[in-house]
Amino acid sequence: MYALKRFGQHWLSDATILERIAAAAHLGAADRVLEIGPGLGSLTAHLLEHSSVIAVEIDERAVAHLRHRFAAEPRFTLIEGDILGLPLPPEATAVVANIPYNISGPILARLTGTPSAPVRQFRTIVLLVQLELAERITARSGNRTYGALSVRLQYLAECELLFGIPRTAFRPPPKVDSAVIRLTPRPFALQATDPAYLEALVTRAFATRRKMLRNCLKGWVESTRLLLALESLQIRPDARAEDLSVENFVRLSNLLVALP
Repeated sequence: MYALKRFGQHWLSDATILERIAAAAHLGAADRVLEIGPGLGSLTAHLLEHSSVIAVEIDERAVAHLRHRFAAEPRFTLIEGDILGLPLPPEATAVVANIPYNISGPILARLTGTPSAPVRQFRTIVLLVQLELAERITARSGNRTYGALSVRLQYLAECELLFGIPRTAFRPPPKVDSAVIRLTPRPFALQATDPAYLEALVTRAFATRRKMLRNCLKGWVESTRLLLALESLQIRPDARAEDLSVENFVRLSNLLVALP
């Protein structure tokens, strides 16, 4: 079966890499794993060695192939459809998947939620994604790839870049290198008193990332109030968004909400 560009399909068949991906989730017999876009079922076969699998596949050709390949496997459940238009299977306890790169953002949002509406269904989420995206998700403050996505996801989960995968490992090879990330959803150590305000603050702060924070937030937060909050948190008045850690953003958000 040839890969279709519209579904972002790139087949990975290296058994060593596939087993490393499956092993990264630390699955047990009691787990029910959600796999998004199983395609030919190469990763599925490795996941079934550890736990039950609920696979969601949009490509009708792949659906027919998977039904035939795993017809005798009672721990395999197949759902045909678009993961972005279907409810998440409530029985799933973990996610392991090679997701389409062209819809990685919306899939991540479905699996993790937002600071004001976090998804706490999964104990672990292991995904094969574009290397550039993996670096953005796991970047720390001061790094050029650190941005609003980094803050949002690190507020919602522990984020780890586990290992890289070269483009030559896929058929057909994508135009970019890839990496495997692991997200462990959990409440952040310091909770935002108003998560929706935190989301808005982070979005505005990184909207023009080369500007100083006080200029990015001009017209949204009164200047004197912002400078007072920055001084209270011992953050330089000329700081940019990329200079603030996730904890800094939460503290700043909480202080701005509390100040009269």
